[in-house]
Amino acid sequence: MANTFGTDILIQAQDPTNAASFYVEQLGFAITDETPNMISLHGGHINLFIERGPALGPVLEVTVDNVEEARRRLIQNGCEIVKDEPDFPRCYVKDPFGLIYNLTR
Repeated sequence: MANTFGTDILIQAQDPTNAASFYVEQLGFAITDETPNMISLHGGHINLFIERGPALGPVLEVTVDNVEEARRRLIQNGCEIVKDEPDFPRCYVKDPFGLIYNLTR
């Protein structure tokens, strides 16, 4: 069950442009891509993505060998699926301690 944390963190905001301005001006991120519903910012060590929508809290990225196997195991151990969009692909899992992460391969 090897895994790694990715360098990507995703947050949600009703106004992604305003949120992005904060991270650019206050923390030195650079906007690297922008669509109507998502702004991508890159920093020296992490990438921050701001998605339009209600706040879930920060979503970390965890790379696993098998997403479906990890998903099943995590649900059996008290996790809940917060968002599941296989076509995107994304599978947000909230663990019993409140941490939300996207399972990726």
